[in-house]
Amino acid sequence: MEEIVLDGESLTFEQVLAVAYGKPGDPRVVLTESAITKVDIAAAAVQTLLDRGEIAYGITTGFGAFKDKIISREEVGQLQRNIVLSHAVGVGKAFDVPTTRAIMLIRANTLARGHSGIRNETLHLILDCLNTGVHPIIPEKGSLGASGDLAPLAHFACVLIGEGEAELNGEILAGSEALSRVGLKPIVLAAKEGLALTNGTTIMTAVGLLETAKALRTADLADIAGCMSLEALNGTAMAFDERIHALRPHPRQVETARKLREHLDGSDFVRDFDPANVQDAYTLRCMPQVHGACRDAIAYAEWLIKLELNSVTDNPLIFVDGDNIEVISGGNFHGEPLALAFDYLAIALSDLGNISERRIMRLTDEASNAHVLPAFLTKKGGLNSGFMIVQYTAAALCTENKVLSHPASVDTIPSSANVEDHVSMGATSAIKLRQICSNFSEIVALELLCAAQAIDLRRQAMPPGSSLGNGTASIYDDIRKVVPFVEDDIYMKSLIDSVINLVRTKTMH
Repeated sequence: MEEIVLDGESLTFEQVLAVAYGKPGDPRVVLTESAITKVDIAAAAVQTLLDRGEIAYGITTGFGAFKDKIISREEVGQLQRNIVLSHAVGVGKAFDVPTTRAIMLIRANTLARGHSGIRNETLHLILDCLNTGVHPIIPEKGSLGASGDLAPLAHFACVLIGEGEAELNGEILAGSEALSRVGLKPIVLAAKEGLALTNGTTIMTAVGLLETAKALRTADLADIAGCMSLEALNGTAMAFDERIHALRPHPRQVETARKLREHLDGSDFVRDFDPANVQDAYTLRCMPQVHGACRDAIAYAEWLIKLELNSVTDNPLIFVDGDNIEVISGGNFHGEPLALAFDYLAIALSDLGNISERRIMRLTDEASNAHVLPAFLTKKGGLNSGFMIVQYTAAALCTENKVLSHPASVDTIPSSANVEDHVSMGATSAIKLRQICSNFSEIVALELLCAAQAIDLRRQAMPPGSSLGNGTASIYDDIRKVVPFVEDDIYMKSLIDSVINLVRTKTMH
């Protein structure tokens, strides 16, 4: 992508990923002429309201519990600066650069719809920062998810007025210094602009989008890891028969079964019908049902985020029809739809981790795998512990995910003197989803490591030239390029880190 053109209505998942993980200016982000026109019209409407002396929330009034405090025309600019400074109360570590770039892009896109009252001068400064690599330092914590992501977005807005801090080429600078180094100047906020910059669901949308993209790719690797475990355990692919899933036609169950068949096609490691062993344990046999159901959560989050990317989520909103100007207060900033989706996805990824860990247990427990494999995947058990403690780590990660899967969306703490009396906790849902997604990728890496070891052990008892499936063979080869077969106990962490890095390389944009 050489250039991404924002109109507020057609930003895509792929474009956000390209900007988040791309270099400043590659791709370059600009506005369409129609967006520029719409933004100008809304900004002019704000000035018209000021000229008329009309009362409008956040323009000529205070915010939240101060909604009834009237602000004089002479003080409206100070009002907007004050909201940015007073709301910049976030804590915790800062978002990484890809997340910050996604935040900047998504915020610019929603403002480009022309219902927020921001000026083109201010909107272009956001894009200039994005294109030159001035990345505001935004603490992760402080949002209640209504009125949107106020505290973190205030940190984003601080840099635009020459306050706060920003990252530029790996260096943390004062906001004003970062702007100066790339030839930009701070903006003096006009009426409505501080509110437009800080009000909305941008933080949770950006984090959720990046994690949903990772979840989708990690789920693909979880399918392959499950297939490798099945091959290592002398499992059967009969449970993935197309006819079975046609009788329970959940779309992603059917799709997962198809993918599993393709991954295992051509494998000499799967067993045909055996009257003495007609079916496998659930962790192998029910992969289409479990993995497919979890993919439903990923698909739902992806569908929802695509809607949110091109939604206007600040408040109040400005509607202009000729000379008629309306400023209407609503609740599009409320993050409940996203909070629910991210909690759903968190639960799904936690369970995908659960089933992966149970396959690791089956690979390492000689009794559970009917002595197909030696205990803990080592031929010198006793002297060697082999992969015994790898399963412990997977279990620890699963337990952490279970704790984090408690839904944030069922919680609410009233704020702003009980004016904002129901909040979504959507940013909390997104941030803990990020940790669950990270843990999930590590669990999948551990299964891949164990499965590769188990396949090599099983291969020793099979005819020479026995082949893995069409889909599992390439991943097995990738693993063996970075970690060897473990004959005797060695320092395991470096092996684990190598496979985790392989997984993350394959799941990042």
